[in-house]
Amino acid sequence: MSSISLLSGGPMQVASSKIAKVAIVTGASSGIGLEAVRRLVASGYRVVANSRNITSANTLDGTGDLKRVDGDIGIQETAQRVVDTALQSFGRVDLLVNNAGVFIPKPFTEYTAEDFQRAVGTNLSGFFYVSQLAVAQMRLQRSGHVVNISTSFVSQPVGALSASLANLTKGGLESVTRSLAIEFADEGIRFNTIAPGVVNTPMHPVEAHEFLKQLSPLKRLAEVGEVADLLLYLESATFLNGEVVHLDGGAHAGKW
Repeated sequence: MSSISLLSGGPMQVASSKIAKVAIVTGASSGIGLEAVRRLVASGYRVVANSRNITSANTLDGTGDLKRVDGDIGIQETAQRVVDTALQSFGRVDLLVNNAGVFIPKPFTEYTAEDFQRAVGTNLSGFFYVSQLAVAQMRLQRSGHVVNISTSFVSQPVGALSASLANLTKGGLESVTRSLAIEFADEGIRFNTIAPGVVNTPMHPVEAHEFLKQLSPLKRLAEVGEVADLLLYLESATFLNGEVVHLDGGAHAGKW
């Protein structure tokens, strides 16, 4: 809130304190999500961090301006608890980072029904429920930003790595990013997507790194800090809306 002080012999001046932004990050116990939370907190955000076992993972200290919520974000009740925690603790939602995701590399005909349900449950349901609730709050505020984490394999499949379930589900996120960017533009809410190549996270064993480096023209993995850098840039670039930004060393550009 603004405070008004009258200085002796001078005009009335208004000193305003900036309201801290509030972010929700899913899939936050490791990898991209963990680094995003750390960078957002360091940048002055209040953050609600979620993953299935974020408390027992003990990678984040859930005190002060950081709250932890355990649970599968693909379940509606978990999404409700995440958004309720943001509102009850911090009073608003300014940024939602839909980072929770699964990547199951298999030949198409070898996927099981369980693989399909797992991919849909996390990559699509994990976007849908929490985004509905967060955007409803953003509409009341007339402002907000949703950033989805996809994969560059959506626009540039690689023959050496079969992962059609990722294309099926993450491709949906990229499409809905453009759709929602148009739907809510006049309410001050933006939607963007980051599409990384292979990122150096605990998901990928060290012995696979040399193979994975060959999936980018720059012959290296992306680092979680680079994804966080891009996230913060998207937050600051307030005229960017409906974009899918690739962070893959140029892999999406074509054959190399």
